[in-house]
Amino acid sequence: MAIPSAKLLISAVAVFMLVSASFATSEMPFMVVHKKATLNRLKSGAERVLVSFDIYNQGSAAAYDVTLTDNTWDKKTFEVVNGNTSRTWERLDAGGILSHSFELEARVKGRFHGAPALVTFRIPTKAALQQAYSTPLLPLDILADVPPTDLLALAKRMLAKYGSLVSVISMVVLFVHLVATPSSKSNAAKGSSKKKR
Repeated sequence: MAIPSAKLLISAVAVFMLVSASFATSEMPFMVVHKKATLNRLKSGAERVLVSFDIYNQGSAAAYDVTLTDNTWDKKTFEVVNGNTSRTWERLDAGGILSHSFELEARVKGRFHGAPALVTFRIPTKAALQQAYSTPLLPLDILADVPPTDLLALAKRMLAKYGSLVSVISMVVLFVHLVATPSSKSNAAKGSSKKKR
């Protein structure tokens, strides 16, 4: 009973490997789209969101008429300050990278959950438009009040400001301690030399 099931398992694995190898050798683009947002608080109290995209073609063929569309930003909540939320490129070669960014200004305070952006492209072997989605954004706290007692941030600021001074002072204290304190080996050597006389 074990031998037929083992043969079945081996043949299933062999079929899987042949099928996956045929897909791996086919000439197709494979899009990986990374979406990133960075918050920037201005001195005026306003907050801007810099949204950037990196589109990677990890496939073995070029993609044509590549279009990025990011319609997740509500016009009541955000105003486009710099750039456009969509962009089109003629071609993305295999192994190539395309980048795009735009800047928004937040109008409303609150938590924002960004959905993935849509990338459409064409390949010569298929008539249908192909789609890929970007990575989603982590939730953004727009115009959030920064808590004044953030101990980790305070420790980082103190370390950045006084870290080198503390390390230099500790090295000087250690050096003075080593020079001023006689070592136990030299005391033992002096005591044994006195006994021999």
